[in-house]
Amino acid sequence: MTMDDGQVSTRELVAGRYRTLEVVHREQGRTVWLGEDADFARPVTLTESRLAPLRPEVTSRRTIARILRESEAMESLCPGRIATVLDVVDDNGVLWTVTERIDGTPLGEILERGPLNHVRAARIGLGILDVLDAAHRRGVTHGDLSPGQVFVQEGGRVVVTGFGLIGSSVTQRVTAPSYASPEQARGSSAGPAADQWALGALLYAMVEGRPPFRDRGPVEATLRAVDRLPLRPPLSAGPLAPAITGLLRRDALERVPESAVRASLVRIVSDDLDEPTQETLMPRLRGAWLVAHRAGRAWARPAVRRSVLVGAGLVLVASSVAILVATVGSEGGGASATGTEPSRSVAPSRPAAPSGHGTDGTTPPTTSTAPAPSAPPSSPTTRKPATTFRRYDAPEGFSIDLPQGWKPIDTLKAAEGTYRVTFGASGDPRTLAVTYSVRLGTDPVAVWRRLEPSLKSTYADYTRVGDIRAVTYQGHKGADMVWLSTVNGVRVRTFGRGFLLGDGRGCSLRWTTPAADAQSTADEQALDVFLRTFRPPAG
Repeated sequence: MTMDDGQVSTRELVAGRYRTLEVVHREQGRTVWLGEDADFARPVTLTESRLAPLRPEVTSRRTIARILRESEAMESLCPGRIATVLDVVDDNGVLWTVTERIDGTPLGEILERGPLNHVRAARIGLGILDVLDAAHRRGVTHGDLSPGQVFVQEGGRVVVTGFGLIGSSVTQRVTAPSYASPEQARGSSAGPAADQWALGALLYAMVEGRPPFRDRGPVEATLRAVDRLPLRPPLSAGPLAPAITGLLRRDALERVPESAVRASLVRIVSDDLDEPTQETLMPRLRGAWLVAHRAGRAWARPAVRRSVLVGAGLVLVASSVAILVATVGSEGGGASATGTEPSRSVAPSRPAAPSGHGTDGTTPPTTSTAPAPSAPPSSPTTRKPATTFRRYDAPEGFSIDLPQGWKPIDTLKAAEGTYRVTFGASGDPRTLAVTYSVRLGTDPVAVWRRLEPSLKSTYADYTRVGDIRAVTYQGHKGADMVWLSTVNGVRVRTFGRGFLLGDGRGCSLRWTTPAADAQSTADEQALDVFLRTFRPPAG
């Protein structure tokens, strides 16, 4: 077999069996061929992957076994959406994945014809999202999505290939570095958030006609660009822009959840009245309705103007998962004043936080009791709050006193050991989010400032209350920020405290409560307990 820039002589057989016939797509580290299985005289698709240097503990045999195992598992979860892998061959250092002939066009070939309109891009994006959602629910990360791994069939169905390749190379990226996430570009292992970034990059390429970061030749040069260069906002995305920019956030914990992206894409597809089909439209409409219904509100109301629905595409359903969306490293959580009098929490005559919020936090954790507030019977947020606090030692290494009955309601982990744990209780509208991040820099006020644009794009009616204030917390440099937003039709107030631990690491607490209750004794005492008793992870 002879090779010349990805060209394989059709007179030779790959592994003595597979004949390459025609190149249908080429990327920096991958070439897709139409081919033939000479032993059985059947058509196949061959994907030639030129791997980055393997990690010492990884062998080609283990890589092949992983590809076969993960592809088979994904095919059972997504029948018709995953290319059936027939064989994987390591031939002279080049990995060939042999699949049944895929009846579809590589997305890369489609992109060569020019940008797509936002409706078609949304339909393709939904097909990719279907596969990613199934993979992530099973605990599988693709980690290598690119236009050469996505095929679009004539009826609009999307087929995805390439599961199992990730993890074999030193760089964690083996084919198309223009679609790598920033954490992958830095050499960190890939997680579901890397797939979110890749989906955002694919959507960007579909509407802009080029990836967010151009191929710069050597893999290392392209990865440096992904890691360091600013993202140029999409110009032709239209109503897709919130989903794209929400997915292309450099901090993995900041990327918009898949459920919110799905609702936005569904809305775009449903607003296109030209070519709705039962196959492409109805299943996703039902899915979007369920997401919103579970959040306690209808996802669309006929009386609302279409332009408002499109522009608020992410916000309507992102509100149902608001605790998951925004926390860049040093964000925190909380509310401490009403929405009708936002200046009260930052007035010079009154501390921005309850007593003890700016202290060094040396008060030993104890069980605490807060009196119940006297709310008017007609108040929509009237409740009997939990008053007893118990110590919670998190497996992630931090500890904090929580109201009795509270527990983690969501945990999100991303690259480089970053995570966010959100606490709450059934029937209680308040939440507390604890975040640990790295690469934050040396100025906690600047961290909040970098976060604010994503908050504005994520939350409906976002309004910052007062200035971002520098504080000292438990002997560390920190900063407080307070903002108002609307979640599920309720005005809420969030108090965020972030602080630095050194070496770019930091933690944050974010306390979110209905604005109508934010100045209640119970809510202010709860925030006081959180800040007095929180202990960050060691190291």
